[in-house]
Amino acid sequence: MLAHSSDYERRRRAFHWDIPSRYNMAVHACDAVAARAPDRPAVFLPAGDGFRPVSYAALAALSNRLAHALLAHGVAPGDRVGILLPQSLEVLVTHLAVYKMGAIAVPLAGAFGVDAIAYRLADSGAKALVTDDAGLAKPAARPEALALVVGVDGARGGAEGAVLAFSDLLDAASDRPLDIASGPDDPALMIYTSGTTGQPKGALHGHRVLLPHVSGVTFTHEGIGQAGDRMWTPSDWAWAGGLLNTVLPALALGVPVVAQPRGKFDPEAAFALLARAEVRNVFIPPTALKMMRTVQNPGARFGFRLRTVGSAGEALGAETFEWGREALGVPVNEFYGQTECNYVIGSSAALGVAKAGATGKAVPGHEVAVLGEDGEVLPPGRMGQIAVRTPDPVMFLRYWNRPEATADKVKDGWLITGDLARMDEEGYFHFLGRDDDVITSAGYRIGPAEIEDVLIRHPAVAIAAAVGKKDPLRTEIVKAVIVPMPGVVPTPELEADIRDFVRTRLAAYEYPREIVFVNELPLTTTGKVIRRLLRE
Repeated sequence: MLAHSSDYERRRRAFHWDIPSRYNMAVHACDAVAARAPDRPAVFLPAGDGFRPVSYAALAALSNRLAHALLAHGVAPGDRVGILLPQSLEVLVTHLAVYKMGAIAVPLAGAFGVDAIAYRLADSGAKALVTDDAGLAKPAARPEALALVVGVDGARGGAEGAVLAFSDLLDAASDRPLDIASGPDDPALMIYTSGTTGQPKGALHGHRVLLPHVSGVTFTHEGIGQAGDRMWTPSDWAWAGGLLNTVLPALALGVPVVAQPRGKFDPEAAFALLARAEVRNVFIPPTALKMMRTVQNPGARFGFRLRTVGSAGEALGAETFEWGREALGVPVNEFYGQTECNYVIGSSAALGVAKAGATGKAVPGHEVAVLGEDGEVLPPGRMGQIAVRTPDPVMFLRYWNRPEATADKVKDGWLITGDLARMDEEGYFHFLGRDDDVITSAGYRIGPAEIEDVLIRHPAVAIAAAVGKKDPLRTEIVKAVIVPMPGVVPTPELEADIRDFVRTRLAAYEYPREIVFVNELPLTTTGKVIRRLLRE
Protein backbone atom coordinates (compact mmCIF):
# COMPACT_ATOMS: atom_id res chain seq x y z
CA MET A 1 0.00 0.00 0.00
CA LEU A 2 2.90 2.37 0.63
CA ALA A 3 5.78 2.16 -1.83
CA HIS A 4 9.15 2.23 -0.07
CA SER A 5 10.68 5.66 -0.60
CA SER A 6 12.49 8.21 1.50
CA ASP A 7 10.53 11.37 0.79
CA TYR A 8 6.93 12.46 0.79
CA GLU A 9 6.54 13.51 -2.85
CA ARG A 10 7.99 10.27 -4.21
CA ARG A 11 5.77 8.27 -1.89
CA ARG A 12 2.67 10.25 -2.83
CA ARG A 13 3.31 9.80 -6.58
CA ALA A 14 4.08 6.09 -6.25
CA PHE A 15 1.10 5.31 -4.04
CA HIS A 16 -1.76 3.13 -5.29
CA TRP A 17 -4.59 1.29 -3.60
CA ASP A 18 -4.71 -2.48 -3.98
CA ILE A 19 -7.98 -3.57 -2.40
CA PRO A 20 -8.51 -7.35 -2.52
CA SER A 21 -11.87 -8.75 -3.57
CA ARG A 22 -12.03 -10.83 -0.37
CA TYR A 23 -11.01 -9.05 2.79
CA ASN A 24 -11.85 -9.26 6.50
CA MET A 25 -10.65 -6.91 9.22
CA ALA A 26 -10.20 -9.67 11.79
CA VAL A 27 -8.05 -11.75 9.47
CA HIS A 28 -5.83 -8.75 8.72
CA ALA A 29 -5.60 -7.57 12.34
CA CYS A 30 -5.13 -10.98 13.96
CA ASP A 31 -5.33 -14.28 12.11
CA ALA A 32 -2.86 -13.43 9.35
CA VAL A 33 -0.25 -12.45 11.95
CA ALA A 34 -1.07 -15.51 14.07
CA ALA A 35 -0.45 -17.76 11.05
CA ARG A 36 3.12 -16.52 10.57
CA ALA A 37 4.04 -15.62 14.17
CA PRO A 38 1.63 -17.39 16.57
CA ASP A 39 3.60 -16.62 19.74
CA ARG A 40 4.07 -12.93 19.03
CA PRO A 41 2.43 -10.76 21.76
CA ALA A 42 -0.73 -9.05 20.53
CA VAL A 43 -1.81 -7.26 23.70
CA PHE A 44 -0.24 -6.50 27.07
CA LEU A 45 -2.71 -6.56 29.99
CA PRO A 46 -2.17 -5.06 33.48
CA ALA A 47 -0.92 -7.69 35.92
CA GLY A 48 0.23 -6.57 39.35
CA ASP A 49 2.96 -3.97 38.88
CA GLY A 50 3.60 -5.03 35.30
CA PHE A 51 1.91 -6.35 32.18
CA ARG A 52 1.33 -9.87 30.87
CA PRO A 53 1.29 -10.67 27.15
CA VAL A 54 -1.44 -12.45 25.21
CA SER A 55 -0.32 -13.95 21.90
CA TYR A 56 -1.85 -13.54 18.46
CA ALA A 57 -2.61 -17.27 18.43
CA ALA A 58 -4.54 -17.01 21.68
CA LEU A 59 -6.42 -13.94 20.44
CA ALA A 60 -7.35 -15.75 17.21
CA ALA A 61 -8.58 -18.82 19.09
CA LEU A 62 -10.62 -16.81 21.62
CA SER A 63 -12.30 -14.75 18.91
CA ASN A 64 -13.12 -17.93 16.97
CA ARG A 65 -14.78 -19.33 20.10
CA LEU A 66 -16.88 -16.22 20.67
CA ALA A 67 -17.90 -16.03 17.01
CA HIS A 68 -19.15 -19.65 17.11
CA ALA A 69 -20.95 -18.95 20.41
CA LEU A 70 -22.73 -15.86 19.10
CA LEU A 71 -23.82 -17.71 15.97
CA ALA A 72 -25.14 -20.56 18.13
CA HIS A 73 -27.18 -18.07 20.18
CA GLY A 74 -28.94 -16.62 17.16
CA VAL A 75 -26.72 -13.70 16.14
CA ALA A 76 -26.55 -13.78 12.34
CA PRO A 77 -24.36 -12.07 9.73
CA GLY A 78 -25.51 -8.48 9.34
CA ASP A 79 -26.83 -8.26 12.91
CA ARG A 80 -25.51 -5.42 15.06
CA VAL A 81 -23.60 -6.22 18.24
CA GLY A 82 -23.15 -3.53 20.89
CA ILE A 83 -19.74 -3.55 22.63
CA LEU A 84 -19.65 -1.61 25.90
CA LEU A 85 -16.28 -2.44 27.45
CA PRO A 86 -13.13 -0.64 28.60
CA GLN A 87 -9.65 -1.30 27.18
CA SER A 88 -9.29 -5.04 27.76
CA LEU A 89 -8.72 -8.43 26.17
CA GLU A 90 -12.49 -8.99 26.02
CA VAL A 91 -13.14 -5.93 23.86
CA LEU A 92 -10.56 -7.09 21.30
CA VAL A 93 -11.93 -10.63 21.29
CA THR A 94 -15.46 -9.32 20.76
CA HIS A 95 -14.55 -6.99 17.89
CA LEU A 96 -12.62 -9.71 16.08
CA ALA A 97 -15.39 -12.26 16.62
CA VAL A 98 -18.04 -9.91 15.23
CA TYR A 99 -15.96 -9.18 12.13
CA LYS A 100 -15.26 -12.89 11.53
CA MET A 101 -18.93 -13.87 11.66
CA GLY A 102 -20.04 -11.09 9.29
CA ALA A 103 -21.95 -9.10 11.91
CA ILE A 104 -21.56 -5.36 12.59
CA ALA A 105 -19.76 -4.05 15.68
CA VAL A 106 -21.33 -1.04 17.42
CA PRO A 107 -18.74 0.25 19.93
CA LEU A 108 -20.10 2.17 22.92
CA ALA A 109 -17.97 4.43 25.13
CA GLY A 110 -17.86 3.79 28.86
CA ALA A 111 -18.39 7.50 29.51
CA PHE A 112 -21.85 7.38 27.90
CA GLY A 113 -24.84 7.80 30.16
CA VAL A 114 -28.02 5.75 30.22
CA ASP A 115 -29.82 7.72 27.50
CA ALA A 116 -26.84 7.76 25.11
CA ILE A 117 -26.41 3.99 25.34
CA ALA A 118 -30.12 3.25 25.06
CA TYR A 119 -30.44 5.47 21.99
CA ARG A 120 -27.55 3.79 20.14
CA LEU A 121 -28.75 0.29 20.96
CA ALA A 122 -32.26 1.12 19.80
CA ASP A 123 -31.28 3.10 16.69
CA SER A 124 -28.89 0.39 15.51
CA GLY A 125 -31.39 -2.37 16.27
CA ALA A 126 -28.65 -4.23 18.13
CA LYS A 127 -29.32 -7.97 18.45
CA ALA A 128 -26.69 -8.53 21.15
CA LEU A 129 -24.69 -6.58 23.74
CA VAL A 130 -21.35 -7.57 25.28
CA THR A 131 -20.55 -5.57 28.40
CA ASP A 132 -19.33 -5.68 32.02
CA ASP A 133 -21.11 -5.00 35.30
CA ALA A 134 -20.51 -1.26 34.96
CA GLY A 135 -22.22 -1.35 31.58
CA LEU A 136 -25.08 -3.49 32.83
CA ALA A 137 -25.88 -0.81 35.38
CA LYS A 138 -26.48 1.76 32.62
CA PRO A 139 -29.10 0.63 30.08
CA ALA A 140 -32.44 1.46 31.71
CA ALA A 141 -34.34 -1.10 29.61
CA ARG A 142 -33.48 -3.54 26.89
CA PRO A 143 -34.51 -2.37 23.41
CA GLU A 144 -36.97 -4.70 21.74
CA ALA A 145 -34.43 -6.13 19.28
CA LEU A 146 -31.81 -6.90 21.95
CA ALA A 147 -32.12 -10.68 22.37
CA LEU A 148 -28.75 -11.55 23.90
CA VAL A 149 -26.67 -9.89 26.64
CA VAL A 150 -23.24 -11.25 27.50
CA GLY A 151 -21.45 -10.20 30.70
CA VAL A 152 -17.67 -10.42 30.97
CA ASP A 153 -17.99 -10.30 34.77
CA GLY A 154 -20.19 -13.39 34.86
CA ALA A 155 -23.81 -14.46 34.46
CA ARG A 156 -26.57 -12.35 35.97
CA GLY A 157 -30.33 -12.65 36.33
CA GLY A 158 -32.95 -9.94 36.53
CA ALA A 159 -36.31 -8.62 35.45
CA GLU A 160 -34.94 -7.46 32.09
CA GLY A 161 -33.69 -10.94 31.22
CA ALA A 162 -30.73 -13.20 31.78
CA VAL A 163 -27.12 -12.18 31.19
CA LEU A 164 -24.93 -14.99 29.91
CA ALA A 165 -21.35 -15.30 31.11
CA PHE A 166 -18.67 -14.46 28.56
CA SER A 167 -16.39 -17.20 29.91
CA ASP A 168 -19.14 -19.84 29.74
CA LEU A 169 -19.77 -19.05 26.07
CA LEU A 170 -16.07 -19.42 25.28
CA ASP A 171 -15.71 -22.67 27.23
CA ALA A 172 -18.60 -24.29 25.37
CA ALA A 173 -17.54 -23.24 21.86
CA SER A 174 -15.03 -24.54 19.34
CA ASP A 175 -11.92 -22.59 18.42
CA ARG A 176 -11.88 -23.93 14.85
CA PRO A 177 -11.45 -21.21 12.20
CA LEU A 178 -14.59 -19.86 10.57
CA ASP A 179 -15.29 -19.95 6.85
CA ILE A 180 -14.84 -16.24 6.13
CA ALA A 181 -15.91 -14.91 2.74
CA SER A 182 -16.42 -11.19 3.40
CA GLY A 183 -15.58 -8.50 0.87
CA PRO A 184 -14.10 -5.04 1.44
CA ASP A 185 -17.47 -3.29 1.10
CA ASP A 186 -19.38 -5.61 3.42
CA PRO A 187 -20.50 -3.73 6.58
CA ALA A 188 -18.32 -4.40 9.63
CA LEU A 189 -18.31 -1.45 12.00
CA MET A 190 -20.68 1.37 12.97
CA ILE A 191 -19.44 4.27 15.09
CA TYR A 192 -21.95 6.90 16.18
CA THR A 193 -20.88 10.49 15.60
CA SER A 194 -22.53 13.59 17.02
CA GLY A 195 -23.30 16.67 14.97
CA THR A 196 -24.43 20.15 15.92
CA THR A 197 -28.12 19.29 15.59
CA GLY A 198 -30.26 16.23 16.09
CA GLN A 199 -29.39 12.84 17.47
CA PRO A 200 -26.04 11.13 16.76
CA LYS A 201 -25.77 9.32 13.43
CA GLY A 202 -24.32 5.85 12.93
CA ALA A 203 -21.45 6.00 10.44
CA LEU A 204 -21.35 2.56 8.84
CA HIS A 205 -17.98 1.30 7.57
CA GLY A 206 -17.00 -1.66 5.45
CA HIS A 207 -14.10 -4.00 6.20
CA ARG A 208 -11.91 -1.94 3.84
CA VAL A 209 -11.76 0.92 6.36
CA LEU A 210 -8.83 -0.79 8.09
CA LEU A 211 -6.57 -0.72 5.02
CA PRO A 212 -6.16 3.08 4.76
CA HIS A 213 -5.75 3.28 8.54
CA VAL A 214 -2.85 0.84 8.30
CA SER A 215 -1.22 3.02 5.63
CA GLY A 216 -1.96 6.15 7.65
CA VAL A 217 -0.44 4.74 10.83
CA THR A 218 2.59 3.63 8.82
CA PHE A 219 2.92 7.23 7.59
CA THR A 220 2.60 9.11 10.88
CA HIS A 221 4.38 6.48 12.99
CA GLU A 222 7.31 6.39 10.58
CA GLY A 223 7.56 2.78 9.51
CA ILE A 224 5.95 1.28 12.59
CA GLY A 225 6.67 -2.39 13.08
CA GLN A 226 10.30 -2.01 14.04
CA ALA A 227 11.85 -4.13 16.77
CA GLY A 228 10.56 -3.10 20.19
CA ASP A 229 7.59 -1.10 18.91
CA ARG A 230 4.65 -1.17 21.31
CA MET A 231 1.49 0.98 21.02
CA TRP A 232 -0.66 2.70 23.64
CA THR A 233 -3.40 5.32 23.67
CA PRO A 234 -5.44 6.85 26.49
CA SER A 235 -8.41 7.08 24.10
CA ASP A 236 -11.36 4.77 24.64
CA TRP A 237 -11.20 1.91 22.14
CA ALA A 238 -14.87 2.60 21.35
CA TRP A 239 -13.87 5.67 19.34
CA ALA A 240 -12.19 5.99 15.95
CA GLY A 241 -9.19 7.50 17.74
CA GLY A 242 -8.67 4.45 19.92
CA LEU A 243 -9.91 1.70 17.61
CA LEU A 244 -8.95 2.82 14.09
CA ASN A 245 -6.12 5.27 14.73
CA THR A 246 -4.37 2.91 17.12
CA VAL A 247 -5.43 -0.61 18.06
CA LEU A 248 -6.52 -2.36 14.86
CA PRO A 249 -3.77 -0.92 12.59
CA ALA A 250 -1.09 -1.69 15.18
CA LEU A 251 -2.26 -5.29 15.47
CA ALA A 252 -2.40 -5.63 11.68
CA LEU A 253 1.22 -4.46 11.53
CA GLY A 254 2.29 -6.99 14.16
CA VAL A 255 2.72 -4.35 16.88
CA PRO A 256 1.37 -5.24 20.35
CA VAL A 257 -0.97 -2.83 22.10
CA VAL A 258 -1.06 -1.97 25.79
CA ALA A 259 -4.42 -1.96 27.60
CA GLN A 260 -5.10 0.09 30.69
CA PRO A 261 -8.06 0.13 33.13
CA ARG A 262 -10.83 2.68 32.71
CA GLY A 263 -10.28 5.98 34.51
CA LYS A 264 -10.00 9.73 34.14
CA PHE A 265 -6.91 10.87 32.25
CA ASP A 266 -4.08 11.73 34.61
CA PRO A 267 -0.94 13.21 32.99
CA GLU A 268 1.42 11.99 35.72
CA ALA A 269 -0.02 8.48 35.50
CA ALA A 270 0.28 8.60 31.71
CA PHE A 271 4.02 9.31 31.89
CA ALA A 272 4.46 6.55 34.47
CA LEU A 273 2.62 4.05 32.24
CA LEU A 274 4.81 4.93 29.24
CA ALA A 275 7.85 3.86 31.23
CA ARG A 276 6.33 0.88 33.08
CA ALA A 277 4.79 -0.69 29.96
CA GLU A 278 7.83 0.07 27.78
CA VAL A 279 5.64 1.95 25.30
CA ARG A 280 7.40 3.11 22.13
CA ASN A 281 4.48 4.44 20.06
CA VAL A 282 1.53 6.50 21.25
CA PHE A 283 -1.60 8.17 19.99
CA ILE A 284 -2.50 11.01 22.37
CA PRO A 285 -5.15 13.66 21.56
CA PRO A 286 -3.99 17.32 21.68
CA THR A 287 -5.97 18.16 24.83
CA ALA A 288 -4.27 15.30 26.70
CA LEU A 289 -0.86 16.46 25.45
CA LYS A 290 -1.62 19.97 26.70
CA MET A 291 -2.46 18.50 30.10
CA MET A 292 0.86 16.64 30.03
CA ARG A 293 2.61 20.00 29.49
CA THR A 294 1.90 20.80 33.14
CA VAL A 295 4.16 17.94 34.35
CA GLN A 296 7.64 19.18 35.19
CA ASN A 297 10.75 17.36 33.89
CA PRO A 298 8.89 14.24 32.69
CA GLY A 299 11.88 12.68 30.94
CA ALA A 300 14.16 12.78 33.98
CA ARG A 301 11.41 11.74 36.39
CA PHE A 302 9.87 8.83 34.48
CA GLY A 303 12.50 7.53 32.07
CA PHE A 304 10.22 6.65 29.14
CA ARG A 305 11.66 6.01 25.66
CA LEU A 306 9.24 6.90 22.88
CA ARG A 307 9.95 6.42 19.19
CA THR A 308 6.82 7.94 17.62
CA VAL A 309 3.93 10.15 18.77
CA GLY A 310 0.72 10.71 16.81
CA SER A 311 -2.00 13.20 17.72
CA ALA A 312 -5.40 14.12 16.29
CA GLY A 313 -8.87 15.28 17.30
CA GLU A 314 -8.26 19.03 17.55
CA ALA A 315 -5.57 21.44 16.41
CA LEU A 316 -2.27 20.65 18.12
CA GLY A 317 -0.82 24.15 17.76
CA ALA A 318 2.75 25.33 17.41
CA GLU A 319 3.34 25.63 21.17
CA THR A 320 2.42 22.02 21.93
CA PHE A 321 4.33 20.87 18.84
CA GLU A 322 7.53 22.52 20.11
CA TRP A 323 6.95 21.30 23.68
CA GLY A 324 6.48 17.73 22.45
CA ARG A 325 9.73 17.67 20.53
CA GLU A 326 11.62 18.81 23.62
CA ALA A 327 9.77 17.03 26.44
CA LEU A 328 8.93 13.76 24.67
CA GLY A 329 12.17 13.54 22.74
CA VAL A 330 10.50 12.95 19.36
CA PRO A 331 8.34 15.01 16.97
CA VAL A 332 4.57 14.97 17.42
CA ASN A 333 3.12 13.89 14.07
CA GLU A 334 -0.32 15.46 13.90
CA PHE A 335 -3.02 14.11 11.61
CA TYR A 336 -6.66 14.81 10.78
CA GLY A 337 -9.87 13.01 9.96
CA GLN A 338 -13.37 12.40 11.19
CA THR A 339 -15.45 9.33 11.88
CA GLU A 340 -16.90 9.26 8.37
CA CYS A 341 -13.56 9.78 6.60
CA ASN A 342 -10.50 9.46 8.79
CA TYR A 343 -6.71 9.82 8.53
CA VAL A 344 -6.61 11.89 5.32
CA ILE A 345 -4.18 14.67 6.39
CA GLY A 346 -1.05 14.01 8.38
CA SER A 347 2.54 14.74 9.30
CA SER A 348 5.61 12.52 9.14
CA ALA A 349 8.80 14.19 10.32
CA ALA A 350 10.85 11.28 8.96
CA LEU A 351 9.58 12.08 5.46
CA GLY A 352 10.10 15.82 5.86
CA VAL A 353 6.41 16.60 6.47
CA ALA A 354 6.37 18.51 9.76
CA LYS A 355 5.63 22.15 10.42
CA ALA A 356 4.81 23.89 13.68
CA GLY A 357 1.20 25.06 13.67
CA ALA A 358 0.21 22.93 10.65
CA THR A 359 -1.76 19.68 10.68
CA GLY A 360 0.18 18.24 7.76
CA LYS A 361 -0.30 17.41 4.09
CA ALA A 362 -2.63 14.98 2.34
CA VAL A 363 -1.69 11.45 3.38
CA PRO A 364 -0.64 9.42 0.30
CA GLY A 365 -3.69 7.84 -1.28
CA HIS A 366 -6.08 10.71 -0.50
CA GLU A 367 -6.96 13.85 -2.46
CA VAL A 368 -7.85 16.68 -0.06
CA ALA A 369 -8.74 20.30 -0.81
CA VAL A 370 -10.17 23.44 0.79
CA LEU A 371 -13.52 24.37 -0.79
CA GLY A 372 -15.36 27.68 -0.82
CA GLU A 373 -19.06 28.26 -0.26
CA ASP A 374 -19.86 27.51 -3.91
CA GLY A 375 -17.85 24.30 -3.94
CA GLU A 376 -14.84 25.77 -5.72
CA VAL A 377 -11.30 24.71 -4.77
CA LEU A 378 -9.76 27.67 -2.96
CA PRO A 379 -6.19 28.91 -3.50
CA PRO A 380 -3.62 28.90 -0.69
CA GLY A 381 -4.34 31.30 2.17
CA ARG A 382 -8.15 31.22 1.90
CA MET A 383 -10.28 29.72 4.68
CA GLY A 384 -12.85 27.13 3.63
CA GLN A 385 -14.15 23.64 4.33
CA ILE A 386 -11.92 20.58 4.21
CA ALA A 387 -13.16 18.18 1.52
CA VAL A 388 -11.98 14.75 0.36
CA ARG A 389 -12.34 13.51 -3.21
CA THR A 390 -14.58 10.48 -3.68
CA PRO A 391 -14.31 7.55 -3.99
CA ASP A 392 -11.85 6.78 -1.23
CA PRO A 393 -11.54 3.46 0.65
CA VAL A 394 -11.44 5.20 4.05
CA MET A 395 -14.89 6.72 3.55
CA PHE A 396 -17.96 5.39 5.29
CA LEU A 397 -20.58 3.40 3.41
CA ARG A 398 -23.50 5.48 4.62
CA TYR A 399 -25.28 6.81 7.70
CA TRP A 400 -27.48 4.18 9.30
CA ASN A 401 -31.09 4.78 8.22
CA ARG A 402 -30.24 8.38 7.23
CA PRO A 403 -30.23 8.55 3.40
CA GLU A 404 -30.81 12.32 3.38
CA ALA A 405 -27.87 12.95 5.71
CA THR A 406 -25.69 10.67 3.57
CA ALA A 407 -26.63 12.62 0.45
CA ASP A 408 -25.83 15.93 2.17
CA LYS A 409 -22.38 14.68 3.19
CA VAL A 410 -21.18 13.94 -0.36
CA LYS A 411 -21.62 16.58 -3.06
CA ASP A 412 -20.19 16.92 -6.57
CA GLY A 413 -17.51 14.31 -6.02
CA TRP A 414 -16.34 15.60 -2.63
CA LEU A 415 -17.06 14.47 0.92
CA ILE A 416 -17.65 17.68 2.88
CA THR A 417 -16.25 17.47 6.39
CA GLY A 418 -17.76 20.60 7.95
CA ASP A 419 -14.30 21.49 9.32
CA LEU A 420 -12.52 24.72 8.43
CA ALA A 421 -8.91 25.07 7.34
CA ARG A 422 -6.60 26.96 5.06
CA MET A 423 -3.80 25.55 2.96
CA ASP A 424 -0.49 27.39 2.66
CA GLU A 425 1.81 27.69 -0.35
CA GLU A 426 3.75 24.55 0.67
CA GLY A 427 0.63 22.37 0.69
CA TYR A 428 0.26 22.23 4.49
CA PHE A 429 -3.27 22.31 5.92
CA HIS A 430 -3.88 24.52 8.96
CA PHE A 431 -6.95 23.31 10.87
CA LEU A 432 -9.06 26.20 12.18
CA GLY A 433 -12.06 24.48 13.80
CA ARG A 434 -15.55 23.25 13.14
CA ASP A 435 -17.70 25.50 10.98
CA ASP A 436 -20.06 26.02 13.93
CA ASP A 437 -17.12 26.96 16.20
CA VAL A 438 -16.02 29.88 14.03
CA ILE A 439 -16.39 33.27 15.72
CA THR A 440 -17.88 36.11 13.66
CA SER A 441 -16.69 39.46 15.00
CA ALA A 442 -16.99 42.87 13.28
CA GLY A 443 -17.23 41.14 9.90
CA TYR A 444 -14.24 38.86 10.49
CA ARG A 445 -14.48 35.05 10.62
CA ILE A 446 -12.10 33.82 13.32
CA GLY A 447 -11.06 30.21 13.90
CA PRO A 448 -10.57 29.40 17.60
CA ALA A 449 -7.50 27.19 17.05
CA GLU A 450 -5.08 30.04 16.28
CA ILE A 451 -6.20 32.01 19.33
CA GLU A 452 -5.89 28.98 21.59
CA ASP A 453 -2.40 28.26 20.33
CA VAL A 454 -1.25 31.74 21.29
CA LEU A 455 -3.04 31.62 24.64
CA ILE A 456 -1.14 28.52 25.79
CA ARG A 457 2.16 30.21 24.91
CA HIS A 458 1.54 32.48 27.91
CA PRO A 459 3.45 31.04 30.90
CA ALA A 460 0.38 31.28 33.17
CA VAL A 461 -1.92 29.28 30.85
CA ALA A 462 -2.15 25.47 30.95
CA ILE A 463 -5.15 24.90 28.63
CA ALA A 464 -7.50 27.35 26.94
CA ALA A 465 -10.56 27.47 24.73
CA ALA A 466 -11.78 30.41 22.65
CA VAL A 467 -15.48 30.84 21.92
CA GLY A 468 -17.76 33.55 20.60
CA LYS A 469 -20.02 35.51 22.91
CA LYS A 470 -22.98 37.42 21.46
CA ASP A 471 -22.39 41.15 21.23
CA PRO A 472 -24.83 43.79 19.89
CA LEU A 473 -22.06 45.83 18.24
CA ARG A 474 -19.67 43.21 16.84
CA THR A 475 -22.11 40.26 16.46
CA GLU A 476 -19.70 38.28 18.68
CA ILE A 477 -16.64 38.96 20.76
CA VAL A 478 -13.85 36.52 21.52
CA LYS A 479 -14.08 35.07 25.01
CA ALA A 480 -11.27 32.94 26.47
CA VAL A 481 -11.87 30.20 29.04
CA ILE A 482 -8.57 29.35 30.69
CA VAL A 483 -7.24 26.67 33.02
CA PRO A 484 -4.22 28.29 34.72
CA MET A 485 -0.92 26.58 35.38
CA PRO A 486 -0.59 24.97 38.84
CA GLY A 487 0.05 27.62 41.49
CA VAL A 488 -1.08 30.55 39.32
CA VAL A 489 -3.60 32.86 41.03
CA PRO A 490 -5.91 34.69 38.59
CA THR A 491 -5.97 38.48 38.96
CA PRO A 492 -7.24 41.41 36.88
CA GLU A 493 -3.62 42.22 36.10
CA LEU A 494 -3.08 38.71 34.74
CA GLU A 495 -6.18 39.03 32.57
CA ALA A 496 -4.89 42.28 31.10
CA ASP A 497 -1.48 40.74 30.49
CA ILE A 498 -3.01 37.77 28.64
CA ARG A 499 -5.15 40.06 26.49
CA ASP A 500 -2.10 42.12 25.53
CA PHE A 501 -0.11 38.95 24.93
CA VAL A 502 -2.62 37.80 22.29
CA ARG A 503 -3.22 41.25 20.80
CA THR A 504 0.47 41.78 20.04
CA ARG A 505 0.79 38.37 18.35
CA LEU A 506 -2.46 38.20 16.37
CA ALA A 507 -4.73 40.77 14.77
CA ALA A 508 -6.42 43.33 16.99
CA TYR A 509 -9.85 41.81 16.29
CA GLU A 510 -8.71 38.35 17.53
CA TYR A 511 -7.72 39.06 21.12
CA PRO A 512 -10.12 37.94 23.88
CA ARG A 513 -12.17 40.85 25.19
CA GLU A 514 -13.36 38.65 28.05
CA ILE A 515 -11.43 36.06 30.06
CA VAL A 516 -12.66 33.61 32.66
CA PHE A 517 -10.55 31.17 34.68
CA VAL A 518 -11.82 27.65 35.47
CA ASN A 519 -10.45 24.51 37.12
CA GLU A 520 -11.09 22.32 34.07
CA LEU A 521 -12.65 22.46 30.62
CA PRO A 522 -15.63 20.32 29.59
CA LEU A 523 -14.34 17.53 27.34
CA THR A 524 -15.97 14.89 25.18
CA THR A 525 -15.11 11.25 25.76
CA THR A 526 -12.62 11.62 22.89
CA GLY A 527 -10.81 14.49 24.61
CA LYS A 528 -12.17 17.38 22.56
CA VAL A 529 -13.25 20.64 24.20
CA ILE A 530 -17.05 20.99 24.19
CA ARG A 531 -17.19 24.61 23.02
CA ARG A 532 -20.98 24.43 22.77
CA LEU A 533 -21.20 24.25 26.58
CA LEU A 534 -18.83 27.17 26.92
CA ARG A 535 -20.91 29.23 24.48
CA GLU A 536 -24.09 28.38 26.37
